[in-house]
Amino acid sequence: MTAKTLMIQGTSSSAGKSLLTAAICRCFARRGVRVAPFKAQNMSNNAAVCADGSEIGRSQALQAIAAGVPPTADMNPILLKPEGDSHSQVIVNGRPLGSLAAAAYFRRRSEYWGVVTGALDRMRDEYELVVIEGAGSPAELNLADVEMVNMSVARYCQSPVLLVGDIERGGVFAQLLGTLWLLTPEDRALVRGLIVNKFRGDLRLFDRGVEMLETRGEVPVLGVLPWIDSLRLPEEDAATLSEKSSSPALMSDADQVNVVVIQFPHIANFDDFDPLENEPGVSLRYVRSSGSFGRPDLIILPGTKNTIADLDWLRSTGLERCIMASHDQGSRVVGICGGYQMLGRRINNPHHLEHARSRVEGLGLLEIETTFQHEKQTFQVETQITDDAIAPGTQRQRVRGYEIHVGQTVSQSTWLQRANLSTGSVPPANASDGARSADGRVWGCYLHGLFHNDAFRHAWLRTFRTFSQDSSLVNADDVLTTSLDRLADAFESHVDIQQLDQIIWPQEISK
Repeated sequence: MTAKTLMIQGTSSSAGKSLLTAAICRCFARRGVRVAPFKAQNMSNNAAVCADGSEIGRSQALQAIAAGVPPTADMNPILLKPEGDSHSQVIVNGRPLGSLAAAAYFRRRSEYWGVVTGALDRMRDEYELVVIEGAGSPAELNLADVEMVNMSVARYCQSPVLLVGDIERGGVFAQLLGTLWLLTPEDRALVRGLIVNKFRGDLRLFDRGVEMLETRGEVPVLGVLPWIDSLRLPEEDAATLSEKSSSPALMSDADQVNVVVIQFPHIANFDDFDPLENEPGVSLRYVRSSGSFGRPDLIILPGTKNTIADLDWLRSTGLERCIMASHDQGSRVVGICGGYQMLGRRINNPHHLEHARSRVEGLGLLEIETTFQHEKQTFQVETQITDDAIAPGTQRQRVRGYEIHVGQTVSQSTWLQRANLSTGSVPPANASDGARSADGRVWGCYLHGLFHNDAFRHAWLRTFRTFSQDSSLVNADDVLTTSLDRLADAFESHVDIQQLDQIIWPQEISK
């Protein structure tokens, strides 16, 4: 039997579509429904790698975890990874096809539309319910004839739509009613319910607002969802990182590790550092300027979609000088993926990937050299730590994660030995990864998700003088599970689930 569908669309970006999709997946999975997420087209540099090496958006991977199913490329058949102001790398069915400008991408709509519908059809053949996430707003009139992620998808499978408005932004009546009134009659008929999201305070204060929305919009309001504090789930949009920044004056107590993560313009896979941020003995900030750098115990250079451009930015902002001065004063420095490449002596770009320059000098903190290749490597992997140089007691520890990169790095001081490789797009050039300084205070590797390995993270944090040994260490999986259940509990408590069931399964329930 072909699966039922439910589509979540928003009045704008960041209205809460991704988390609501995860909440619904979690709710129905807990009820024993075989449910899975779907997003036709996503734009994000925060990607996840599936077991077969395919790339999808981080939000779809999280939604799959919420549903209790393995993430696959069909859940996000088109992923756009921005490389600059006008170009994006286009990932189709989990594999990179090249870089395209927006106009060229839309000219290939008919080709990509078949990719979208094919993936959705396969999902509907496999599951009982597919929860579809839209993007941006369905009322972006200039894109109505070319979009492949909002009402075009709803029309294709005749999916009922829930329209979500963010009350925290202000103007929620204009958001929801304006969107409804701008839709064509055909599309408006597919909107079967409204949800008001991120309400702070006494929900009863919006009772009259619900009546007004239902009267003027002629669509039922299924619920008013409260703001949920301290929901520790991975973010997909780098714009949210500004909320995690603070001035040096707001730094933590002396018994916490003060961590600075460099917020590159093309930052990628920044959820790598969520487990550090969740530790009570760590104070983590994202910085974009030398003025907010402060005097950190640890500096992290994260992944990036454009290593050379972001290295230029690092220098133009004065942050390179801050990093080098802080390192000289005793701060530790860590690089992951693109940040790891920056720590080396040089980066060679013979094929002019991502940037026109053929070669650029790195920070020189590690004795490594990186060369960009045409072939992109994407795979899940388990590796073994080869020695105790970074943290006592970690030798022979097994750590899991994933890799996404086109760079091949030559290192004489590797500290990770790859093992149990998944079926990826391109096998690694060698079995080892990473580099470190002789004293272990500067190190890097390609392994995304490294800090999600609890035993390694805890052993490493204990090597910091400023880390409180009395801190209660956190289990990363427990944090994720608890947060997903809190999200689902809030949804079930504030949304009319019986009415939602009637929207999804009208014939079955009427019997």
